[in-house]
Amino acid sequence: MIAAHPDDELLGLGGTIALHTRARHRVTSVIVCAGDLKHDETGGEAVRRQAQEAAHVLGVDDLRLLPFPDQGLDRYSLVEIISPIEEIVHEVEPNVVYIQYGYDINRDHQLLFQAALVATRPLERSIEAVYSFDTVSSTEWAYPRNFNPDTWVDISETLSLKLEAMARYKTELREWPHPRSIRSLQAKAESAGSQVCSEAAESFMTIRRVLRDGQTLI
Repeated sequence: MIAAHPDDELLGLGGTIALHTRARHRVTSVIVCAGDLKHDETGGEAVRRQAQEAAHVLGVDDLRLLPFPDQGLDRYSLVEIISPIEEIVHEVEPNVVYIQYGYDINRDHQLLFQAALVATRPLERSIEAVYSFDTVSSTEWAYPRNFNPDTWVDISETLSLKLEAMARYKTELREWPHPRSIRSLQAKAESAGSQVCSEAAESFMTIRRVLRDGQTLI
């Protein structure tokens, strides 16, 4: 999983991450802009601690916090952003990668999406699928609103873990009816679930899926 900011991973796919860890899959969570955070008076220390606590709730043992500044990716060349992500991809050799959708109002999200597409290109033979996830309070506020999911993951069993983990992000949470409130996140998951007749779900856009060694779509 590759996200720009601490809490983006929870907003987009916290329930799906918990499903992976429950299944004993190896999960690596990469948060790129975990350096200086302007809205954290500790300079990011509090949010980084919260990220570690949230990862623990979800069962993630491998959390990578990169030192890029919040709302500062545009100070770097795309190659500078790609390189550390690419190194992690080479090291971990993931089968499935979730990356943050890059056509919303947040410039960091836009640049990270471009960098992640390069870091996960088909030269990385271990990667079987790349999916993108949306980020509440960024994706739905963009125009045109063109996040069009084609894949839904039933998180009925892990929604409570997603909400518990998000509650650890005390500096990022907002009061209802803000989309980053606990009540709003639950409502969003239930709405996505109702689209596929489940109690709760998270939705994704397929960026790339590669079938090898005789695999078929069925």
